[in-house]
Amino acid sequence: MNFRFLFSLLAGLLLLPDAAAGQSVPAARRGSLSPTAQSLARRGFVNVQTSDPSIFVSLMYARADNFTGTVLYDDLREAYLHPEAMRALRKAQQRLKQLRPDLSLKVYDAARPMSIQQKMWDKVKHTPQYFYVSNPAHGGGLHNYGLAVDLTLCTLRGDTIDMGTRIDHMGEAAHIDREDQLVARRLISRQARSNRQLLREVMRYAGFRPLRTEWWHFNFRTRAQARKSYQVIK
Repeated sequence: MNFRFLFSLLAGLLLLPDAAAGQSVPAARRGSLSPTAQSLARRGFVNVQTSDPSIFVSLMYARADNFTGTVLYDDLREAYLHPEAMRALRKAQQRLKQLRPDLSLKVYDAARPMSIQQKMWDKVKHTPQYFYVSNPAHGGGLHNYGLAVDLTLCTLRGDTIDMGTRIDHMGEAAHIDREDQLVARRLISRQARSNRQLLREVMRYAGFRPLRTEWWHFNFRTRAQARKSYQVIK
């Protein structure tokens, strides 16, 4: 039994206050959730908007306008995270509000069952884009532990601001290690580069690490840490 994982979940439930201030969904309210959401809640994962209602959520894999062209989350509309990652995300939102009160974080994906990861992998495994998706056979990625989040910046009305590409764009324009060249080649704007830098600043402040190939993706733990001390979401 993974006692560290159990302890962290119990700590998250005790430390995250109710809807206005951030608690996991109480048992009495789980009946209105989908089976997938109920499963995540039972295991101690935290609903992002319950924890911080100021953070916008729009799950991109609950719609067909994603890189797979299909709806992957048949019954999931809420974003969930491990309690440790959720506390950090609240910290990032608070930091953003200090720097830019006119902006907010907007989550597009968070905790992801491994069954969904397999569907994503099946879409790219025989294509040049295969390296953008973690292979379930190799343990998946941090989303599969509730320890990663895909997100952007938006206005207080929820309108996404210019980040250069849409989320889940599989190409060099999404890479963060060549943004100066991307601006010079006019593949992204100077404003998009500045917006990406702001997103990385607030997420790093809270303890997240960016992914080189995806400006929107941030990990809260390493893969080695996740596999050693946390439980994968089946």
